[in-house]
Amino acid sequence: MTVNLQGSESIIGSKSFTAVAINCAAKAGEWIKSKLGAHASLSLKSSPHDLVTEVDKGSEKMIRSLILTHFPHHSFLGEEGAGAGPEASRQALEAALQAEDYLWIVDPIDGTTNFVHGFPGYVVSIALAYRGEVIVGVIYDPSRDEMFVAEKGKGAYVHGKRMQVDEADKLGASLIATGFPADHLGSLPVNLRGIQAVAPRVRNVRVAGSAALHLAYVAAGRLSGFWEIGLSSWDVAAGVLMVQESGGRVSDTSGAAYDLRVRNIAATNGAVHEELLHTLQAAGAAGGK
Repeated sequence: MTVNLQGSESIIGSKSFTAVAINCAAKAGEWIKSKLGAHASLSLKSSPHDLVTEVDKGSEKMIRSLILTHFPHHSFLGEEGAGAGPEASRQALEAALQAEDYLWIVDPIDGTTNFVHGFPGYVVSIALAYRGEVIVGVIYDPSRDEMFVAEKGKGAYVHGKRMQVDEADKLGASLIATGFPADHLGSLPVNLRGIQAVAPRVRNVRVAGSAALHLAYVAAGRLSGFWEIGLSSWDVAAGVLMVQESGGRVSDTSGAAYDLRVRNIAATNGAVHEELLHTLQAAGAAGGK
């Protein structure tokens, strides 16, 4: 794999944050792909729709070990190290934010259900935040061998080319993505109301099964926007930076500025953002705080 960053690397001493993130994502992604169709165990987390395999756990262990080898004093937050459910997610994030200035936020496989079924659309997502602000984001799609890379203030890239959000200026010309949340009692009904409201107003709606991949696609101009209710920081941190660095806009579904605690997210090319938010809010599909 060749990744051209156009010289946009954050460096501490002789160690590049971005290079470490890319290396971790690539190694984990290739290992995950080698396990496709060969996972030995399957467990449920918060619901029958929230799956985890030993491959998720192995990927996170690999990434954590590699990162802490380079940056032993940094904090690390991985999906598999947190408990199931939104409250456990919130508590894990708060504890990690208070531990150190630098925090790595990792989803070892975003799109585990896709992986389990052998369906493309599972990725490794790695973000680095400094004092709560994401400064590096890397998303690797091993199925397509695509490495999406973003750095605060220095743009976002895929295949060594700078990404730019698409130019749709209204929902009617937009391809929008969302998801089916694992929380089928709380978040899922809200998101379904959103789909019912948004679908007639857009060119079409896509559900690829990975929030991180959806965000990377918004950044790359393949989607005009994405929203979903009930996500966690590891689902979106890397992708949010990509959208922002590609000229897009990210907020919560009420329109408030994004931070790592946001669970209900909207990310667009910017031009259709207000129309998407208005559509969700009018349908009672923006969720709570």
